[in-house]
Amino acid sequence: MNILYIGDIMAEPGIKIVEQVLPKLRKKYRLDLVIAQAENVTNGKGITPVDFKRLRKTGIDFCTGGNHSFDQAEIFSSLNDPNQPITRPANYPAGTPGLGWKYAQTAQGAVLIVSLLGQVVGRHADQAIDNPLRVIDEILSAQKDVPHVATVVNFHGDYSSEKVIIGHYLDGRVTAVIGDHWHIPTADARILPGGTAHQTDVGMCGSLDSSLGIKFSSVLPRWHDNKQTRNILETSGHMQFNALLIEADQKTGLAHATKHLRIIL
Repeated sequence: MNILYIGDIMAEPGIKIVEQVLPKLRKKYRLDLVIAQAENVTNGKGITPVDFKRLRKTGIDFCTGGNHSFDQAEIFSSLNDPNQPITRPANYPAGTPGLGWKYAQTAQGAVLIVSLLGQVVGRHADQAIDNPLRVIDEILSAQKDVPHVATVVNFHGDYSSEKVIIGHYLDGRVTAVIGDHWHIPTADARILPGGTAHQTDVGMCGSLDSSLGIKFSSVLPRWHDNKQTRNILETSGHMQFNALLIEADQKTGLAHATKHLRIIL
């Protein structure tokens, strides 16, 4: 089966390039499942139900989440619903709104999709979260007897070391481990020795000529002159689309090929 994981969709520019690019990719690669990181969709902070529906119309089947999953309270009902194709990180403490893993139904069979948060994530680094390695162990153990043809794990974090370690930790146990949050793609997409597709960071969708989707003019005074400034989204210039393509064997649940896709318009 063919699975596409799309990196962080950054606000309106990200939505627009997905609308332009994804329909053609679905046909070209005969995609069975399209997953996207949706924590930055609505003005860069979380996702509203309106934008969630808009992403679904582009051809995205399922959305993962990160540290901004809770910035739009209107999405909580979808996060809580096991039948709605959107997750937040599974290693938030008990009592946190939403579910961290769900199943996506495809023509090839069910796919288990899990979101996890790294233990250090920007200004949310002091937030209490559970150990992601232990949490994924618990999920995989609990779901081992539930029929599914693939397992995709999204790891949203700052440290490349964490992203690399969890890839090797899960090698041979899941179909793919895909890192994001940096918005900058890494040149290491590959199949690990045990058959798991892995990329440290898949990158983002949105403005290329920017600081991770933000205008340079809004961040340079903050750095150079120590001024307090607001992030302003960059909506002009070249746009980028980044995703990881995974070819998986639904009999083994492992990957046999993977390729990073980068399109600049």
